[in-house]
Amino acid sequence: MSKDVYVFVEQRDNKIQKVGIELLGIARKLADSLGQEVVGMLIGESVRSEAEILFRHGADKVIVVEDPLLKEYTTEPYTKTIDYIIKKYDPEIVLYGATSIGRDLAPRLAARIHTGLTADCTKLEIDEESKNLLMTRPAFGGNLMATILCEDFRPQMATVRPGVMQSVTIEKKDGEIIDEKIEFTDADKTVKIIDILKHENKKKDITEADILVSGGRGVGAPENFKELEELAAELEAEVSASRAAVDAGWMPKDRQVGQTGKTVRPEVYFAMGISGAIQHLAGMEESDLIIAVNKAEDAPIYGVADLGVVGNIHAIIPKLTELIKQEKAIKAEIN
Repeated sequence: MSKDVYVFVEQRDNKIQKVGIELLGIARKLADSLGQEVVGMLIGESVRSEAEILFRHGADKVIVVEDPLLKEYTTEPYTKTIDYIIKKYDPEIVLYGATSIGRDLAPRLAARIHTGLTADCTKLEIDEESKNLLMTRPAFGGNLMATILCEDFRPQMATVRPGVMQSVTIEKKDGEIIDEKIEFTDADKTVKIIDILKHENKKKDITEADILVSGGRGVGAPENFKELEELAAELEAEVSASRAAVDAGWMPKDRQVGQTGKTVRPEVYFAMGISGAIQHLAGMEESDLIIAVNKAEDAPIYGVADLGVVGNIHAIIPKLTELIKQEKAIKAEIN
């Protein structure tokens, strides 16, 4: 009988990725609803020492598979490994991050195991009556939300967007480590990694920023984002954008907030010239403090904003930036 909620925990250079910790958080809630356990799957080379981190974030058990072939992600060895674990332990639910790795791995496993997969989920919960997993994701370009069930096959599988789920921290928790060994053959070595080139990105990922200054259609033109960048520099923040600004080519895709972009939870979110379409709100409404500036009095963004200012952003942003500079100068003199 299928049981337990399994999480594929990504690691890169033997460092646990944030999305894996987030997945353990939602897995903990799902498992508690089912009266089951959370099992992390940790795969790589010399990664066993990282298992303790998973216990502190909700895992009851961690299955560890170590092999030099698993040091870097390649499709076939990782697929074979997870396929082995699923067939041996028969989990009820398996979760993956909707990352480049998860989006490559999860569909292949769904095909091999003959089960369903719901991609890019933004919400997961257990149906009280059937105990099936309710997997919700944006559909039709983010214009509506679809809730999908996998009633007839197990495990129920989903990929989840980074930044959507909240992690949990459990003090002084330990658990069971299960070591597994996979025998690889030459047939599994379909790809050979010759070299790894890493690009240093000076900009922080918007899902990890404490403060975001986000611009929308109301910014008016790509060159006007300089005002947002100047404000962000004073706040030690990152600049992000709505879908309208990204579609217009004003900002790159990796800066987009919303259902079809990234979900963010910063301490402070400045919504500048953003009307507040439901697709955008779904990607930022969990921010601790939301400050909105828009010239339209009835903009939907004010429905979620903690502080709203009706006015022209091109008049307000420079003044706000200057005020922050002055405040910082005064504090510097005092100190």
